[in-house]
Amino acid sequence: MDGSGEIWMNGRFVPWAEANVHVLTHGLHYGTGVFEGTRAYATDAGPALFRHREHTRRLFDSAALYQMELPFSQEQLMAATRELVRRNGLDACYVRTLVYRGAGKLGVSPSGSPVDVAIAAWPWGPYLG
Repeated sequence: MDGSGEIWMNGRFVPWAEANVHVLTHGLHYGTGVFEGTRAYATDAGPALFRHREHTRRLFDSAALYQMELPFSQEQLMAATRELVRRNGLDACYVRTLVYRGAGKLGVSPSGSPVDVAIAAWPWGPYLG
């Protein structure tokens, strides 16, 4: 990862270096977060996100197990992902969507902590060589 480009955080595109979370983020202390990884492959028609809808559905299912209601719809996250890949000029890449309990009331119970969502994308060659 070269640290350039943008990351989508809670509805905004922010420069890579400014995509930060507070040290009292609930997910950092108690592991209240889920993620989904998706590959985009270069095609003649542009980047193709592999099974994008299925990956996004699985993300929502995982979040539901942690009783985290996402503040964005599946369609909004899919559109944000496509725009992020486009804005970062990526033909083939890995996309990591992360849902976590953010900074709020800190304690074992996540109630009172917001549900935050971030999407990052970067070039990543074959994972196993």
